[in-house]
Amino acid sequence: MIKLTKRTEYGLIALMHLADSEGRVVPSREIGEHFHIPQRLLAESLKDLCHADLVTSTRGATGGYQLAREAADITLGDVVTALEGAPAVTGCNDLGAALRDGSCDIESVCPIRSPLERVRAGIWALLEGTSLRSLADRSLSPIQLLTTATTNVSRAASSATRAS
Repeated sequence: MIKLTKRTEYGLIALMHLADSEGRVVPSREIGEHFHIPQRLLAESLKDLCHADLVTSTRGATGGYQLAREAADITLGDVVTALEGAPAVTGCNDLGAALRDGSCDIESVCPIRSPLERVRAGIWALLEGTSLRSLADRSLSPIQLLTTATTNVSRAASSATRAS
């Protein structure tokens, strides 16, 4: 349903490698060579991750990249947003029903927009609840990974409710 771009996949691969490197400054060349990633696409992904404050870069002969914060504090939602924006599920703009102002002339009677928007919101909540650390934990089964993400989303919602 959600298809990540190669750029986002490469960004996630780089972030996972940085998370496994435990704070060491890692040259992009090392990442590219280790995972056989085209250097140009990797550089673009890392640049966007820098702009989103997910990684920091160090220049020079011993330069490279490292996570800007703990892997437990970086979510898949953060990464996807940085590299491609929040995903849309429906292609309403491609269906010919979209008006010039971006609204949809069949929205009030559309049988799929509202249910699919709820699915999109649920998937997005799972991405926002899944940290790099939990993704890197290979001992977690897919069900445990989803349970961890759901728990994180519930905690965040409770915190937001208490704060307001």
